[in-house]
Amino acid sequence: MNRLPIEKRAQIVNALVEGNSLRSAFRLCDVAFNTVLKLLPEIGRACEDYQRRVLTNLRCKRIQCDEIWSFCYAKEKNVPDELRGKGYGDVWTWVAIDADTKLVPSWRVGGRDAWTAQNFMHDLASRLSNRVQLTTDGHRLYLMAVELAFGIEVDYAMLVKMYDNDHGKNEARYSPPECIGTRETAIVGNPAPRHISTSYAERQNLTMRMKMRRFTRLTNAFSKKFENHRWSVALYFMHYNFCRVHQTLRVTPAMEAGITDHVWTIEEIVRILEKPKEVAA
Repeated sequence: MNRLPIEKRAQIVNALVEGNSLRSAFRLCDVAFNTVLKLLPEIGRACEDYQRRVLTNLRCKRIQCDEIWSFCYAKEKNVPDELRGKGYGDVWTWVAIDADTKLVPSWRVGGRDAWTAQNFMHDLASRLSNRVQLTTDGHRLYLMAVELAFGIEVDYAMLVKMYDNDHGKNEARYSPPECIGTRETAIVGNPAPRHISTSYAERQNLTMRMKMRRFTRLTNAFSKKFENHRWSVALYFMHYNFCRVHQTLRVTPAMEAGITDHVWTIEEIVRILEKPKEVAA
């Protein structure tokens, strides 16, 4: 069976992490569309497995969490009855980010439900080596999820945003409501008020929308399969954590967190496919 050389696979991966769709990637890289379609789950699964293995015993101090919406095949209200419950419709990506190193230690792709929230928080808690200050938005499912995952070994606060419901008649249909204030609520422990924030998590959401075509609003670039959506997210975070130099840190988040000692190249990501357990951070 023919296999693309590392250089060509790296070219495809580079196109994907720079925000191109699968179809534009195959045109830019002069390969068959099925080649790109086959490479995505391979590299995505490898990236997910690798990060699960190395992102452990993290000495984070402040963690912020948020969710970002997208959809597969169709928006929830438009999914045919025979396809409901099969990975079609609204898809939420739950993201945790370290406010100091900008590392994303944990994420979860699924619904905006209690099961996904609890799995997300249990995964996050398992990767931390010390007590942290945790901030989430006001989504009520966090309350039980954080309690089950951390117990009382966390300084946890919610930052609830309040919005103006009085929209002007001339405002665009898709414009968000105006935020008119916030309410900080300490839930567990003793969270420092000056660090109760979700700003970095929200900025991470914006970066995801810019760097993954399938997150772009009001286009036909949305995901058609849940699995491809999941692998794209895993590839994105691999590139973000290990390859992308943060503008303010001037190193990658993984370097700042002490996980690796150099900026990874795209070729190094591709080599995970060859010998995943031998690739050293």
